[in-house]
Amino acid sequence: MQESSENYLETILVLGKDGKRVRSVDVASAMEFTRPSVSVAMKKLRENGYVEVDADGYIILTASGREIAESMYERHTLLSNWLISLGVDNETAMEDACRMEHVISEQSFLAIKSSIQGE
Repeated sequence: MQESSENYLETILVLGKDGKRVRSVDVASAMEFTRPSVSVAMKKLRENGYVEVDADGYIILTASGREIAESMYERHTLLSNWLISLGVDNETAMEDACRMEHVISEQSFLAIKSSIQGE
């Protein structure tokens, strides 16, 4: 899966926290993308079975879409908090975690997670 698709799924998950319903316009606003760009991405995510769009235009993560989104969100949260605990400023930590979450291997992520939880 491409990094951009993972970012879309993670954004939908975060916007949908607390039962909020999410539309493409919400995703466009949150990610600072144009509506047409988000529309193209949503079409690809639908075609690949990661999201569904109901009759009212609300985006729903499928089971596989939610699994990916939750994985990315966990990675982002854990990595950004870890970097902050190491003394990295919040903005840099968030930006770096966003890049790292997509490229770090599962083995390395689990090792960092285990180390953090063991502290």
